[in-house]
Amino acid sequence: MDVNGTVAEGFEPVRAAFAHNFGLLGDRGAAVAVYRDGHRVVDLWGGTKDVDGTAPWEHGTAQIVRSATKGVAAAALLLLHQRGELDLDAPVGEYWPEFKAAGKESTLVRHVLAHRAGVPALDRPLTPEQAADPDLGAQAVAAQAPAWEPGTDHGYHAHTYGWLTGELVRRVTGRPIGEFIATEIAGPADAYLWLGLPESEAARVGRVGSVEATEAGGALRTRPKRSVSEAYADPESLTRRAFAAITPLADENAPAYRTAALPASNGIATADGLARFYASLIGEVDGGTRLFHPGTVESARGEQSAGPDRVLVVNTRFGLGYMLHGGASPLLSPGSFGHPGRGGALAFADPESGIAFGYVTNGFRKSVTADPRAQALVRAVRTALERVTR
Repeated sequence: MDVNGTVAEGFEPVRAAFAHNFGLLGDRGAAVAVYRDGHRVVDLWGGTKDVDGTAPWEHGTAQIVRSATKGVAAAALLLLHQRGELDLDAPVGEYWPEFKAAGKESTLVRHVLAHRAGVPALDRPLTPEQAADPDLGAQAVAAQAPAWEPGTDHGYHAHTYGWLTGELVRRVTGRPIGEFIATEIAGPADAYLWLGLPESEAARVGRVGSVEATEAGGALRTRPKRSVSEAYADPESLTRRAFAAITPLADENAPAYRTAALPASNGIATADGLARFYASLIGEVDGGTRLFHPGTVESARGEQSAGPDRVLVVNTRFGLGYMLHGGASPLLSPGSFGHPGRGGALAFADPESGIAFGYVTNGFRKSVTADPRAQALVRAVRTALERVTR
């Protein structure tokens, strides 16, 4: 498998791991980018643009990144907090009065970011068409009774996180979250990422689909715990209901889906766009913009939720909108914060080492958090850092 792109001296293990992903772990088309102290040290791509096609993946090919979108949406709320426009300890209902319904008066903004709001599922799921309407999504989650007392426990808000964060941004700024991200985050960071893809950018985005690892070379197939499998199989479980908040499954290759703005699930980015976004959270990128103040970085990665996750049925750790290192989401080091996309993408920052990482793929696997391809690349980055810091 030919791998295109460049790596800085010492980061050769990342190139080797990236090639290995195509040989044994099922990648059809993918890219990885890494920044160190605001400068790009890895920029690799390979395979095909479409999971079921033959056209080559090009420099700048973008893909849907699923829940890796959540980290970008979190940045919108944290920027508003940094500017003094949003109080993380205020009730959500202070900004969004309709949200007070059904026993949610005590839900705080920080509960939304930390997956503690208690509304991971909807009693009446939305169709993909309904879900794409921000008014309908906001109305549905505002009317929903919580599954637990807000703030007392945590569970992954797979889809509802998007309507919660999107509506908060809209209530505070009067602007759709996709527009806010384009002008206040992606633009200043010079990062190729979109929430609500413009039609003019459609040609850059590849088709996605499902893939599996090969058996060659003894590649391991991970098996979930029985409790996890049972939770996903049970249509009445909170797990199944959370992921079924949009039913039926949306066609992720449909133009209408890609132009919609679902802050929990349908962001579109290049690997470089994600890495550059995270690099801009923790420092200046190429001498340019820094988005987060140091205090905001510490808030983002300060532990808010930890332990058994009511939805994912494994141990998870969350800061304010970001998964933290450990549990179901191993990252680079204990100080890392970021977000995976179900079955593929991963992006994060590690302030202590100055690393920002982005991986995108057109082939989604069944894993929810720790995808083996992304994890192989993270291990390679760790090895590279040991080399270059000796």
